[in-house]
Amino acid sequence: MSRYWIGVASRDHVLKGVEGGFCQYCHGMAWPIRKLSNGDGIVYYSPRTERRGGDPVQGFTAIGEVTDNTPRQVEMAPGFVPMRCTVEFVSCQETPIRQLLDHLDFSRGNPNWGYLMRRGFFEISQADFEMIAQAMKAVWQTGQSGADRSSAA
Repeated sequence: MSRYWIGVASRDHVLKGVEGGFCQYCHGMAWPIRKLSNGDGIVYYSPRTERRGGDPVQGFTAIGEVTDNTPRQVEMAPGFVPMRCTVEFVSCQETPIRQLLDHLDFSRGNPNWGYLMRRGFFEISQADFEMIAQAMKAVWQTGQSGADRSSAA
């Protein structure tokens, strides 16, 4: 059974993950990666363009599927060796969260939805994942597992 997750990171960090085919959460902590299974769907929410400063984004910036959940570490800087796993990201359009807030299970009727994002990583329903994928116009490859993702195109 697939599960679905939102990770929170600045757009510049998300784009590094998309380019490298990996995800990492909460500044490289291991516990989020250990929760992931092959076939899980992930979506990234970016509050800003850059971690320190930058312009507001407040939108979903990438979506994909975990293809190898084996945790691995990569040294990014001296003393900084974050935990990550492999993701196949798909073609999509960035999508502002505001247009979805009244429709997503985790935010509907919750004026404090932003506090949930401060966790950096949390599980969402399949329905929320599919709604976000559809709004992002995600293009799934034939044969990907999990939810009926072909309908999200």
